[in-house]
Amino acid sequence: MAQGDVRGAQALRAVEREVVACRRCPRLVAWREEVARVKRAAYADQEYWGRPIPGFGDPAARILLLGLAPAAHGANRTGRIFTGDRSGDFLFAALYRAGLADRPVSRGPDDGLTLHDCFVTAAVRCAPPANRPTPTERDTCLPYATRELAALTQARVIVCLGGFAWAAGLRLLEQAGRAVPPPRPRFGHGAELRGSPMLLGCFHPSQQNTFTGRLTPSMLDAVLGRAAQAASSGPPAGSSGA
Repeated sequence: MAQGDVRGAQALRAVEREVVACRRCPRLVAWREEVARVKRAAYADQEYWGRPIPGFGDPAARILLLGLAPAAHGANRTGRIFTGDRSGDFLFAALYRAGLADRPVSRGPDDGLTLHDCFVTAAVRCAPPANRPTPTERDTCLPYATRELAALTQARVIVCLGGFAWAAGLRLLEQAGRAVPPPRPRFGHGAELRGSPMLLGCFHPSQQNTFTGRLTPSMLDAVLGRAAQAASSGPPAGSSGA
């Protein structure tokens, strides 16, 4: 691992420690802990994580995937982002097909899954009621993603999974000191905002999208392929090529 990647990995671990201990949003703290205590009947015999979810992946990643927030009985249960629900199953299968993961299924933090050239995180780190964080909760949590992006010194592309993540991605760019052109670019599947890093839009792999055919495996594969293409040709985030 290159020296810069070692420093990045250390910075990511520092962010992870802070994320896991965070209690900044009272509404989210109360909800995530209630869900972990009451549990869903299907998981009644399991111990829920019930804490904020850190990002996960390759510290040398050129591709950052940005989601909305942990699912109440998915990542809030397992302790790993996009793990333990159908959205995650859909996403990790695509990452495997794209050569970004060494297996098609994510079960938990200790399952041995390794990501290559990508890092997965979320705009909000606690499971929100009705899967809807407030703007204040988003803005309170977003500095964690800002620091992750800063630690990912090779990052060239941010894949925003859904409109909420797209809006958060625009704010990430601004917090990193990059101007966002007016009018603010609108989200859409395949939408692009060129620069360093590039912002790339993708429908969220929620059941609402995947069960209705709004997002198909081939559509997600195409977005990841475009991300890989852009990552291999563009300058790293924060470089003079921005």
